Amino acid sequence: MRTLENHLPLHTRKPLKQQNHSSSSSSPSLPINGVETLMKTSSSSSSPKMAKKSVLKQTLITILLILAFYAFFNTFLSPINPTTTKLDSNFPSESTGSSRKTSDSNSRNSIKVYLYELPRKFTYGVIESYLIARDSDSSKLKYPGNQHSAEWFLFSDLIQKDRDDSSEIIRVLDPEDADLFYVPFFSSLSLVVNPIRPAGVVESNSGGKVYSDEEMQESLVEWLEEQVYWKRNNGWDHVFICQDPNALYKVVDRVKNGILLLSDFGRLRGDQASLVKDVILPYSHRINPFNGDIGVEERKSLLFFMGNRFRKEGGKVRDLLFQVLENQDDVIIKHGAQSRESRRMATQGMHSSKFCLHPAGDTPSACRLFDAIVSLCVPVIISDHIELPFEDAIDYNKIAIFVDSNTAVKPGYLVKKLRKVGAKRILEYQRELKKVKHYFEYEDPNGTVKEIWRQVSLKLPHVKLMINREKRLVRRDLIEQDCSCLCTNNTGIISTI
Repeated sequence: MRTLENHLPLHTRKPLKQQNHSSSSSSPSLPINGVETLMKTSSSSSSPKMAKKSVLKQTLITILLILAFYAFFNTFLSPINPTTTKLDSNFPSESTGSSRKTSDSNSRNSIKVYLYELPRKFTYGVIESYLIARDSDSSKLKYPGNQHSAEWFLFSDLIQKDRDDSSEIIRVLDPEDADLFYVPFFSSLSLVVNPIRPAGVVESNSGGKVYSDEEMQESLVEWLEEQVYWKRNNGWDHVFICQDPNALYKVVDRVKNGILLLSDFGRLRGDQASLVKDVILPYSHRINPFNGDIGVEERKSLLFFMGNRFRKEGGKVRDLLFQVLENQDDVIIKHGAQSRESRRMATQGMHSSKFCLHPAGDTPSACRLFDAIVSLCVPVIISDHIELPFEDAIDYNKIAIFVDSNTAVKPGYLVKKLRKVGAKRILEYQRELKKVKHYFEYEDPNGTVKEIWRQVSLKLPHVKLMINREKRLVRRDLIEQDCSCLCTNNTGIISTI
């Protein structure tokens, strides 16, 4: 065993004692000076090795100390929360937990969205005006339930403190960090703030000026056009929700560069909206979902429809369908307007029918389709120009039957076709409906809102393309549609490229 003495310089060591060699007759005796010579030789050969090991040991200890200090500093001395931009009191700021989620989401390359702090009149002020116009209590601002409630659900999702960290988008508080800018104007609610009154009757809100949706639209765009982030990219990276077919109708040409969240393209030109840059949203269903299991026995009716019989434009097919269906056995088809009682009857009818009719209305889509889906009532879609939400995730041929308008109105055709669908096939439809039902539930944490944000995130590459493309293009009058306005629902064979 080596002792501390082995590490001392030779001149400091104690003299080596002479050993008694008489006890070992087989070992030759060495003179003392020979022993000293041997020791010197041994020491001179082992000393460099000892020195190297000592240096390595000291180096290792130094490295370990540095790592320990580094871990201590990062754990106990670094700041937990970065400084954030102060928000308006109407917009709750994010909590510490949310900041950590933001950091985690950043590592997954989530899309960063900045929520504009609009003047209050464009958000809570719209709700307040709606309630006052109906003599309702406006002290507790509650968004009124309607089929265009997506604007409220998206806004509520962005302002909540503990957002789902698995979302495709994260909210950032510094606009410099943002990929996209969300404009939370309640455009669909603004459209219906003033209740329908008898002709010639005009009432103002709380004794003041009559609420004007057109003025609100103009005011919104004027405010936006003064913002540096709007000017920077001419609105390409902005997101607007205009779910009602008439929402933002007066200013749509001034915001059409942005990503539009809408129900269909029924009242928009090809240069205003398209599948390439915009997102189709489902309506909020207006009846209670069916929470039972799949089955055919309890669904006594073959086909159910309840709604307005007379509509404009593509909705004219409704009257023709009434004529060919209203006297058929096992078919329930009723004319009715929106009311609490009609929703109760619609719930009962959809929950007890095998198929639910979805004809076009004033526009190609309506909430009735999504009422049918959450009722596990197989939709029969008669709307030639309909666009459907989330088609990259949902194969609608597995959950619905499509019939073109001209064929559907032939006497006897539709009922005959549906009667041929056997119980086994209906169960397959219901099974698929149950799988995708959550996509149409706005209140489901893994439902509609989460999917809308995923769809929005998919538009970012196109946004970046158009921003960069616009920087190098000269202004010119276009004879044909630009590349951002493609993929409308027109059938046909492409013969040229």
